[in-house]
Amino acid sequence: MEIIQEYLITIGWALTGAISMAVALGIGLKIYDWLTPLDEWEEIKKGNLGMAIILASVVLSFAIVIGLTMN
Repeated sequence: MEIIQEYLITIGWALTGAISMAVALGIGLKIYDWLTPLDEWEEIKKGNLGMAIILASVVLSFAIVIGLTMN
């Protein structure tokens, strides 16, 4: 019975981490979008591969920083 309790605690913390990571990434992207003069999403819709690569690197950078600070 103790092992089931440990699994439930682990799943709870995993869900907490995933939700907080999603919220933090959303906030980070909104701030990045607000600070830049371009509309990144419109450029990506137009097929601008360079902007898609830049935005992907921003997302990965935010994720790494947030992941390291949550530890």
